[in-house]
Amino acid sequence: MTTWAAAHALASSEPRPRPARLVPLCAAGGLVTAAEVRAVLPVPAFDSAAMDGYAVAGPGPWAVTGRRLAGSAAGCSLAGGTAVEIATGALLPAGCDAVLPYEDCERHGDTVSAPPPARDHIRRAGEDVRPGDPLLPGGRALTAVAVAALAQAGVGEVLAHPAPALTTLVTGDEVVHRDAPGPLGPGQVRDAFSGVIAALAARAGAAPPAHRHVRDDPGALAAAIGAAGGDVVAVTGASSRGAADHLRAVLDWLGARWLVDGVACRPGHPQGLAALPDGRWVVSLPGNPFAGLVAALTLLEPLLARLAGRPAAPARTAPVHGEAKPFPAGTRIVPVALAGGRAVVVPGARPAGLRAAAAADALAVLDATWRSGGDGLLLALP
Repeated sequence: MTTWAAAHALASSEPRPRPARLVPLCAAGGLVTAAEVRAVLPVPAFDSAAMDGYAVAGPGPWAVTGRRLAGSAAGCSLAGGTAVEIATGALLPAGCDAVLPYEDCERHGDTVSAPPPARDHIRRAGEDVRPGDPLLPGGRALTAVAVAALAQAGVGEVLAHPAPALTTLVTGDEVVHRDAPGPLGPGQVRDAFSGVIAALAARAGAAPPAHRHVRDDPGALAAAIGAAGGDVVAVTGASSRGAADHLRAVLDWLGARWLVDGVACRPGHPQGLAALPDGRWVVSLPGNPFAGLVAALTLLEPLLARLAGRPAAPARTAPVHGEAKPFPAGTRIVPVALAGGRAVVVPGARPAGLRAAAAADALAVLDATWRSGGDGLLLALP
């Protein structure tokens, strides 16, 4: 079996990011830049008022000759001894020496007076950003704030990696859709995991996944994998070597190349990563929900993040305290609660249950030599 660290590293580095393309800025939120982005327009775009008050020229007192609000494009100029009432962000009149805030002024009729200003309260064109200035480097996620900054600087489109597309295939005759009405029948279980996959996909920068249920039949599974569009197929269940576990044989029949076929960890060891001849990726996730969660954090999330062009997140470790049985042949992964810079093992974790994980903040990756108080790598939960 592949070690946990090697499996995680393969998923984080083996795929190439999706080919970059020009994307309209309005559709680029959440994508990752493929090249440096530079400003098109200056910020501010023109000389403007930094305060509500009066734009004045020359020494006072000043005769108020009009009003200028933000958005007004009408040109005007000030002669010495005159002023216009002005709003924050409004285009500055030609000849203006300063903007006097309301609170510093006294107005009587059409005359305003104020002591000499300590500041001019003028925003000069380009004082924050000039055309051609670098705004974002390549490899940076386009957050809402980043998109706003680009829009402010006149950027209309960016070269970015498109979001990878994911199809989730939930296998098992016993699995019922989580929203299905009514009580479960004998031997049935609800799909408790596809929502977790969707959350991990969103965090990794992937598009909302398609979702299908596939019965325990090798032909049906092969057809579903063949029909799945996009970049990645995540298969929950069918990953071990039982009578209903057909994924390994189906992928071999489809000519897949295995990069990871089992991981030396508990839980989640029957997980895998394979590349199909047409360039799509298949991630095999155990059907037990907690084991599947471990596998999704080990292989699926880093694979999607890599395809989205996202840089690898910095490793985060913390001292892990509590009781957990080390796995002598590999890695033990446990849910932990975080407090005061340390992690505490949440007891009661089992491969088939999510109760302990629901009470945790992260999963801790513990090597075979771990003892209480030793460091563990932390995987944030979605």
